[in-house]
Amino acid sequence: MKRMIQRSCILLLTFLVLLLSCGCSSDVALTSLEITNCDRTELLVGSSLQLLTNAPSELADSLEWESSGSCVTVDQTGLVTALSEGSSAVTVRYGGYKATAFIKVVTELSMDHSAVDEAARDAFYGDSDPADSYEEAIRRSAKGELSGAETVPNQAPILSAYRPTLEGALIRNNTPYYADSNTYVVVNAYGLEVFRVYRGGGYITLEEVAAYVYAFGDVPANYTDSKRTEPEDSIWGEYLRLNHTKFTGNTEKYPYEPELPDISGCGGDLYYYEIDIGTTGTDCDPAYPARIYNDGSTITRGAARIVYTRYDANHNEIIDPNEKYLFYTYNHYNDFTEYLNYFGGWGETFGNITGGGTLSSKTDYAPTPYVPVAMASLLNKTKIVFYLPYQKTYFAA
Repeated sequence: MKRMIQRSCILLLTFLVLLLSCGCSSDVALTSLEITNCDRTELLVGSSLQLLTNAPSELADSLEWESSGSCVTVDQTGLVTALSEGSSAVTVRYGGYKATAFIKVVTELSMDHSAVDEAARDAFYGDSDPADSYEEAIRRSAKGELSGAETVPNQAPILSAYRPTLEGALIRNNTPYYADSNTYVVVNAYGLEVFRVYRGGGYITLEEVAAYVYAFGDVPANYTDSKRTEPEDSIWGEYLRLNHTKFTGNTEKYPYEPELPDISGCGGDLYYYEIDIGTTGTDCDPAYPARIYNDGSTITRGAARIVYTRYDANHNEIIDPNEKYLFYTYNHYNDFTEYLNYFGGWGETFGNITGGGTLSSKTDYAPTPYVPVAMASLLNKTKIVFYLPYQKTYFAA
């Protein structure tokens, strides 16, 4: 009898140990802790930086963040906000591991951030040889050759590790940087030049097409208004892109779509247009096969679009940067992300799937509203002359 009781106690203790170990998140392996997107950097007063770590997502709620001094604050997601000039160390801890980033808060950047997006830019262009002038872009277009990267983009946009904020909202860069009326300078989050797009050039990547449409209020040379033109019917072949048409944004007809700012389809004053973005496929909408957009013989249009403001209430082209809205959707209008007018600058996603609705459903829908941004100019340290076509003036930065 005594032996049976002992055996039962052993079995009970074994069961309790197994039960406790199954419910414990500390089993997630972690051999070191690092802040992966920042070692030391400068932040402007009022801006924010989301710090990232190598810790598995299961441990996110277990990380402990703290900062020294009073010039920055850090919340328990690792979001650092710059409050006043000074220096601070931001530390993250988990168990016996810790990592530190050093932040200097300034009113004017002094560090050279030109290399911040250098790796991203190299990966972006790959083996492509982008055009280096407007004249070169026009010559290429006449032969059906691209002026930008030749890589077909993935469905998800590139996100800059640093997306500046103002009073809690992401900044949309409202200073358009033109080297001349045919050349648009695309900058990174620090206001430093990354690449240029030229009026009349051909482009297929999301970053270049978004910048082109924002800059010139029209589509690149390899686009057509048609939804049915085939590659062999165009000089552009595999680079052909379709569908430059009006976007109504009628949320009564399509209740799963979120309402875009001041859109005419909902009684607003701005007329939006849409174009296709050719991606490598989609994994979010079974109605659209996961195929490359244009393989040179067949076009599979996919679910990715750019939607942008083209005309105002009087049907004039929109040239005021504060009225220029450009959004990207890759699940066929269910969710949208705003272009912030810099390389890797994309806003907070909003819409039906974000709100927990069913894809493209007219009965089970829950679109979240547009997430407002702060209109502000990015600090620019380059010495080039910019042309403002809507003011017909030049200024030096």
